[in-house]
Amino acid sequence: MAKPGRPGAAKGKKSATKGSGGKNKRSLTGRGPTPKAEDRTYHKAHKRKELAERSAAKHPKRQQQGPRRRPNDDNEYVTGRNSVLEALRTNIPATALYIAQRIEMDDRVKEMLTLAHKNNLPMLEVTRPELDRMAGFDGVHQGVALKVPPYEYAHPQDLLEQIIDRGQTPLLVALDGVTDPRNLGAIIRSTAAFGGQGVIVPQRRSAGLNSAAWKTSAGAAARIPVAMAPNLTQVLKDLKKQGVFVLGLDGGGEVEMPNIELSDRPLVVVIGSEGEGLSRLVTETCDQIVSIPISDAAESLNAGIAASVALYQISTLRAA
Repeated sequence: MAKPGRPGAAKGKKSATKGSGGKNKRSLTGRGPTPKAEDRTYHKAHKRKELAERSAAKHPKRQQQGPRRRPNDDNEYVTGRNSVLEALRTNIPATALYIAQRIEMDDRVKEMLTLAHKNNLPMLEVTRPELDRMAGFDGVHQGVALKVPPYEYAHPQDLLEQIIDRGQTPLLVALDGVTDPRNLGAIIRSTAAFGGQGVIVPQRRSAGLNSAAWKTSAGAAARIPVAMAPNLTQVLKDLKKQGVFVLGLDGGGEVEMPNIELSDRPLVVVIGSEGEGLSRLVTETCDQIVSIPISDAAESLNAGIAASVALYQISTLRAA
């Protein structure tokens, strides 16, 4: 006896109907959910993701602390109120002055505005995030930035001739392997403070006068010229031929700083890197290697501090 069918169920064999036969359903099996835009190789979001990953691999610290980057143009941005004001006072060839919206005015900002107006320098009001971008990853702008073209380095020979023409006893500082622009800025500032007339940097393996150096110099870079040497050793030899004595600073120097005998002569003081010191060729070129006595608590001095100590001692001896 046949079993009763379910209430409402159709009786008899189900007839075939026209359709896909499940073809489309089978063709979708295994594809899963639609991938995200950034995971699709042909999508522009995927390209942005790849660029961000490459940037993070090259600059992990920058990725963690925020997206602040210097712009990719040929200009530099002098930032900070003291640095910008000194640059405007010395009439460096700036192209624009940027002021933060609702900036807190003080005497420095008022003088900046006066100087910019006097020199017909364009003044633009911008947001603080835009100033953050100009200042770079670790820059501090204090609400102002000055756009300047790439620095034009002097030639070492021209620098020496200008000093002699002014009737001054040359006191120059040369850098050998100093690659931190903040050290360069500090050395420029010390050179200005202790009577030096210029700084020489090699074309290779050296910091350049960028926005970080400008900032650290606290405006002194607007008064102390920086010359670039295609070959530092050769430039030092040329200076020696013209009566300039080359004094190298090194922890293993045979003469301690207070006992130098060349302080009243035309001098170029060579500062090496903190890690490696003076290079072999530069050491062989020096007339005298001088050390700064320090306690056993420190292995060495920062390049900027070493330059300050040496220049102070030389200026003291010259004044005596």
